[in-house]
Amino acid sequence: MNDEIVVDEAMTISTDLARRIQDELGQNVYLCYQCVKCTSGCPVADFFDWQPNQIMRAVQLGQEDIALEAQTPWLCAACQTCTTRCPQNLDINAIMEFLTREAVVRGIQPAIPAVNAFNEAFMREVRLWGRAYEPGLMAELSLRNPQQLWADKDFYLEMLKKRKVSVLPSRGKPSRHVKPDPNAVNAIAYYPGCSLHSSAKEFDTSATAVCEALDLQLVEPQGWVCCGSSAAHRADPELAIQLPMENLALIEQSGFKEVTMPCAACFNRHKAAQYEIRHDSRQKAQVDEAIGYDYQDTVHVSTMSEAILNYVGVDKVAEKVVRPLTHLKLVCYYGCLLTRPPQVTEVEHPENPTDLDELMAALGAEVLDWSYKTCCCGAAHSLTRPDIVLKLSSNLINQARAAGAEAIAVACPLCHMNLDARQMQMELDEPMPVLYFTQLMALALGLPEKTAVLQKNMVDPRPLLREKEVL
Repeated sequence: MNDEIVVDEAMTISTDLARRIQDELGQNVYLCYQCVKCTSGCPVADFFDWQPNQIMRAVQLGQEDIALEAQTPWLCAACQTCTTRCPQNLDINAIMEFLTREAVVRGIQPAIPAVNAFNEAFMREVRLWGRAYEPGLMAELSLRNPQQLWADKDFYLEMLKKRKVSVLPSRGKPSRHVKPDPNAVNAIAYYPGCSLHSSAKEFDTSATAVCEALDLQLVEPQGWVCCGSSAAHRADPELAIQLPMENLALIEQSGFKEVTMPCAACFNRHKAAQYEIRHDSRQKAQVDEAIGYDYQDTVHVSTMSEAILNYVGVDKVAEKVVRPLTHLKLVCYYGCLLTRPPQVTEVEHPENPTDLDELMAALGAEVLDWSYKTCCCGAAHSLTRPDIVLKLSSNLINQARAAGAEAIAVACPLCHMNLDARQMQMELDEPMPVLYFTQLMALALGLPEKTAVLQKNMVDPRPLLREKEVL
């Protein structure tokens, strides 16, 4: 690739930015032939100043002012739809993240300052505690943008009423001298992630209770750290790999062959780190040196639904049902990161997954088909651009109702936050209960109601569940 391409005497195309992307990401932007699939499938396209395919063309032509000053890379929701659907296998999401980093490095004012502030605040919390501290994150962002705090005051007050935030941070730091866990032979590791220790406690409580009832033994490794979520991928790509690998090294040294992750973001980020070290020996060597351990890649990373299906199975789940969900009409919502991109997640059907459908059907629920099970809810912008979240998430709820659903089953804390907690700010004809699939499993398996922790749901599902004779 030449540094410059002379088209005619009046026009010179610089390839400098394209070369930087090639060197750091291994992505050849000149493979893009403007099929526009990235734009046509993007859930956030209506909010962009330049469409994704236009950004790609700007990079090809060396129009750095467009590529680095546009709002588009900052508003990318990291849903991986473009990366999954690109016929040239370009990681367009990674390119967008690169452009935000490059803008910061060059001293260009971030086009969406709130997104950059979120990335900085999130990574500051992780570096300080080893884990995300949601109250601290919310407080810092609110102080930086008091106007948004006022607009969201009812949302935050309701969160406090429901005790959906932890008062004190928890600390994560893996030991450099890990001893084998004697339980590792008969159990799988359980990585809850930061949200399940804070705003998604109902997911944690119901998931662990359900697995115990199904004789699936889980062990939470001590000292695990945050996966870095989307902030690390934007702000610090090296740490985005190192943080998950710290956890996988801890789990491997403890003797576990598998770790299950309820949180979709945590699952995706750990799978992405595995993918990177498997395809880049230099990257693996750097990570091994950073974490002080030669990772042997013996740990399988699974979703919670995958672990239940593999170790227990649909038939055994159905046999253990005490209170079937016979009269309940559901749609299952997977969100973005449980399935995409398939080369990372290793999911066979990234656009039409069925794990949750199978489990909910085994409980006796009427599981309805719909076309939005992997559409983005805008999770990445929950604290930075709630307007995007409200539009995308309210559309999902409306489409679920149009499909005939009475409730939505989810498997992601970020999705649950947007679909459940943000409903109070949506213009809906009536609210719709949004439950973690493990909450529904706990009830159907006849476990004590307290294991479902229904009182923490912002849209109270209990009236509907009583009407359907689930409670």
